[in-house]
Amino acid sequence: MSQAVGWIGLGRMGEAMAKKLIKAGHDVRVWNRTASKAAPLAEAGATIVATKQDLAGCAVVFTMVSTTDDLKEVLFAAGGLLTGSVKPRMVIDSSSISQEGSAEIRQRLEAMGVAYLCAPVSGNAKVAKAGKLLLVASGPKPLYTEVEPMLQAMARRVMWVGEGELARVWKIAHNTMFGVVIQNLCEITVMAEKAGIPRHIFLESINDSVLGSMYTKYKTPMLTNLTFDQVTFTPKLLLKDMDLGLGAAKAHGVPMPAAAATRESIARMVGRGYEDIDFAVLLKEVAADSGLELKSENVKMSDGLES
Repeated sequence: MSQAVGWIGLGRMGEAMAKKLIKAGHDVRVWNRTASKAAPLAEAGATIVATKQDLAGCAVVFTMVSTTDDLKEVLFAAGGLLTGSVKPRMVIDSSSISQEGSAEIRQRLEAMGVAYLCAPVSGNAKVAKAGKLLLVASGPKPLYTEVEPMLQAMARRVMWVGEGELARVWKIAHNTMFGVVIQNLCEITVMAEKAGIPRHIFLESINDSVLGSMYTKYKTPMLTNLTFDQVTFTPKLLLKDMDLGLGAAKAHGVPMPAAAATRESIARMVGRGYEDIDFAVLLKEVAADSGLELKSENVKMSDGLES
């Protein structure tokens, strides 16, 4: 079996993460549904393959797709990675999917003799390019220990949180907070601007306070200059994650009123047709509800992600 690393899924995140593996010296082979999206990886040194089964001879195959159904399709559907006689030794998945879906996939993989590690991340494509991702993994500890150097090539820090699907629970909790924070950040920003504080000054002050974070900092230029076409994450994807969060809360008997209200706010954006645009466009919706007409402040600001 080849020691090459396979990669399936070259969206904004997948491309950035695969490039980090190439830079670290790994022999990376990639497949993507839209072949043209693989071109930048070829320029970076990756080998582009024609089919998913062409990656089955790799020892390790990473997957980074949108949904549980997408992951099942690339693994098990006709022409999938695991449908031939040759199979990889392990699959490492960094998608944002449900705990239940991940457990089902683990059961199917392990029945085939294929090891499985969950490895979701915190950060968007720009964070990934800057080498500042946090990667959280779960699954067999020996498997994690074996591949930890490879994971470290893609992140500023990697952590093992336990066996099974616990990294899925972590990611669901993380992205639920992701939604609640942007909802509240938009609300207080509009309140401050209506009261008379320039938007960029208010956001800069929040970033420099105890409440500031990498998240508030990298969203500040977009919120200041209304550059929502520079997409990091869409409303539709955020709605999917809010639903996963509320589903997990229901399963574990945890009331989450702030998340529930945020979910409805995000659903309204999706219903209004916001698609290939960043979810931070929520600022415009909150402003419109408040009778405030937003204008770009055209202020050059650092997002704290310079690599």
